[in-house]
Amino acid sequence: MHDYILSCCSAADVTQEKLDAMDVRLLCNDYSMDGVPYKDDLGKTMSYKEFYDRIRAGQVSATSQINPEEYIEYFTKLFEEENKDILHVCLSSGLSGTFQSALSAAEVLKERFPERKLLIVDSRGASSGYGLQMETLARMRDEGKTIDELFDWALNNRLRIQHLFCSTTLTYYVRGGRISPAAGRFGNLLGICPVMRMDHAGHLAIHSRVRTKKRALRALVDQMAELADGGENYAGRCFISHSDCEEDALTVKKMVEERFPHIDGEIEVYMIGMTIGCHSGPGTVAVYFFGKER
Repeated sequence: MHDYILSCCSAADVTQEKLDAMDVRLLCNDYSMDGVPYKDDLGKTMSYKEFYDRIRAGQVSATSQINPEEYIEYFTKLFEEENKDILHVCLSSGLSGTFQSALSAAEVLKERFPERKLLIVDSRGASSGYGLQMETLARMRDEGKTIDELFDWALNNRLRIQHLFCSTTLTYYVRGGRISPAAGRFGNLLGICPVMRMDHAGHLAIHSRVRTKKRALRALVDQMAELADGGENYAGRCFISHSDCEEDALTVKKMVEERFPHIDGEIEVYMIGMTIGCHSGPGTVAVYFFGKER
């Protein structure tokens, strides 16, 4: 048992088994397919395969941010059931308004539970990079760090978690408003696979444009060598995620293992879940690690 609660939302893109092992609580995001609402419950209600197959078939996917009322209900239940302080980490404010919703809920609950502490962190991250942040915080908690020490660490180190990713198609990034239609048409016509990064504000930004998927996957690893702590001597943790293109993700994993022999433990590979997948679509591979501050 721990003295306080660590919490995140399902956009952290790790498995329920991983969350249980870390003792991290989960609030599910909301999404829809052709207007039908669903909970992003890590593939329980709808499998990842079905989700991406529906997108390929032309169904329209969309997300809606967690509102203050949902946060109030969620945090209230945790306070009443466990009577512990809470550190909740949100999906990047550069991608979603859930951080502001969580802050609004915290203000309301300050009056209802004056004896309890509720700290809210903007992860400035997404998908399994957000998940890597949660793993690090859980490790620090297990080492005996206080909730305030974790809060300070998260604010001071969140920009050190690098997010690099590439996609075999720009169609879904255009649909999600991340890339202009003109750029998308031009890129798809030329077979361009953009290599993208998460910037300091937690927005998606195109870093470079590479022709062919093979070169794009290699570019992820090359960029990691430039940005990781210690370069090719990087000895920290590494996560990889993908949107229903496991073969590509395993290719990147093998290249990273060969290029960075001192990585801490096994490289963990996860599916990009529905919250992020609504905007990325299938065909995205991402790699996450600690490195230079964004």
